[in-house]
Amino acid sequence: MIVVIVVVGIFFLLMGGYALAAPAALVRPFGLVADGPESRSEVRAVYGGFGLGIAAVLGLALAVPGLRIGVVLTVAFALGGMAVGRVLSRMVDRPTAFYPIWFYGLVEAVAAGALVVVAAT
Repeated sequence: MIVVIVVVGIFFLLMGGYALAAPAALVRPFGLVADGPESRSEVRAVYGGFGLGIAAVLGLALAVPGLRIGVVLTVAFALGGMAVGRVLSRMVDRPTAFYPIWFYGLVEAVAAGALVVVAAT
């Protein structure tokens, strides 16, 4: 149970840190261009700040067992929503790039499922 929370927390910590340090590089595999201060700010906020916030709240869930179920379910449903968004996008837009979209979708779906299992135990 603890290992799942730690692994998901590290994923968000690394993603958040990478987004803060190199926002243009983070979104490039998705065909996005963060070439201005406004777009880099958006990537830093949404991917960076949010990622670090999720990592922090997962750390809090480890430190305060009474918060664990609520935090873990919230993060699970956020990840699940991201994975569902990718599936819906596939149905509507038919993206051609396989690697980044489906790799991250798989990671999101697996992490969401693992966190739901953690919350249920």
